[in-house]
Amino acid sequence: MTTIRTLTALEDEPHANVFPGSEPKTIRLSLDAGEQIPAHTHPDRDIVLYLVDGAVELQLGDETHDLTAGDIARFEGEQDISPHAVEDSTALIVLAQRVAE
Repeated sequence: MTTIRTLTALEDEPHANVFPGSEPKTIRLSLDAGEQIPAHTHPDRDIVLYLVDGAVELQLGDETHDLTAGDIARFEGEQDISPHAVEDSTALIVLAQRVAE
């Protein structure tokens, strides 16, 4: 089955679940300039964050990564994660269940 959605049609702020109830969990994150998501974790998940537009300082554990539109970050969800929008920003985030090796 194919499902197609547009990011702009999603209404929930700042998080909108793109495909509710489906794996991998896919979220559209919209942040206004200066807005920050408090540090949190996503245990047992591998995460890919694609910054669609804007600029974000992505705090991962003890490191900060400066992302601009078009950047893609991949990281493990066990560490503290806290995105901070330097300017109005939209990101597409995919949280995939980690598969045992």
